[in-house]
Amino acid sequence: MSKLRAKISGIHGWVPPYILTNAELEKMVETTDEWILSRTGIRERHILKGEGLGTSDLGAEAVKGLLEKTGIGPEEIDLLICATVTPDMMFPATANIISDKAGLRNAFSFDLNAACSGLLFALITASKYVETGMYRKVIVVGADKMSSITDYTNRETCVLFGDAAGALLLEPTEEEIGIMDAITGTDGSGRVHLHMKAGGSVKPPSHETVDAREHYIYQEGQPVFKFAVTRMADVSAEIMERNNLAPADIAYLVPHQANLRIIDATARRMGIGKEKVMINIDRYGNTTDATIPLCLWEWESKLKKGDNLILAAFGGGFTWGSIWVKWAY
Repeated sequence: MSKLRAKISGIHGWVPPYILTNAELEKMVETTDEWILSRTGIRERHILKGEGLGTSDLGAEAVKGLLEKTGIGPEEIDLLICATVTPDMMFPATANIISDKAGLRNAFSFDLNAACSGLLFALITASKYVETGMYRKVIVVGADKMSSITDYTNRETCVLFGDAAGALLLEPTEEEIGIMDAITGTDGSGRVHLHMKAGGSVKPPSHETVDAREHYIYQEGQPVFKFAVTRMADVSAEIMERNNLAPADIAYLVPHQANLRIIDATARRMGIGKEKVMINIDRYGNTTDATIPLCLWEWESKLKKGDNLILAAFGGGFTWGSIWVKWAY
């Protein structure tokens, strides 16, 4: 029997309709459109508005859209993995709630948290279920309501994040396409530079933690930027070298959309031009686990079967990774 691989056979993204522009942020904190653009490349970001709406609502919309466009019934899905850092609640898993809202009655589901690298880690995990022949239809969701943990009085972080979701369908194939190789890494010592101070078991919620605004993203920009540039660029180059891929062989770099300067540094390290880089950070900001699927969704019509894609990400933890994908359709 030929080796089974996991191919991406469908992709769909969803963003909420409300758009938070740089001009609006200028009225909220001491910042300017020029300052934001020069440091991040972001012009606007989508925000989920409405009482009682959370990450599962973003994810469920992406999943329902994916099922509709691929013509697959919700009962056919075997497994759903949700990569997120903003779960609806501590438990149950947001993946369970997405499955319920999207009508996936026969699938088991769980969450995976690896910060902004979570989508890559979830894709790799899902691919193993497919490659072993255990399951035939697996959905990976990358979804985050980052506005729920963003401090809109902090000008350093409030300009960065948006809300969105993307869903990818994985199915088995015996062709030389799909998820071909992956490299991942973590360095837990980096946690001091990027984390949320309170809300977990080390520092449970209290009046004091709320008053101290410790339930929002805490980020030390310079060390995070320095580490992200190095790790994301290096791992992208490493996966090319390991698989004898030259810059001319690459159709697109699909990078996590955290910062335009980090994306540019990764492309330079890989030796590819901007025309081969998927960039939409200007319109969505950093949507954490949704950034890579949003790129694939927007570029879907430009992709051809057999195209070599390098997916790359860096996140809090620290976490990082790269996946070589040969596009399946």
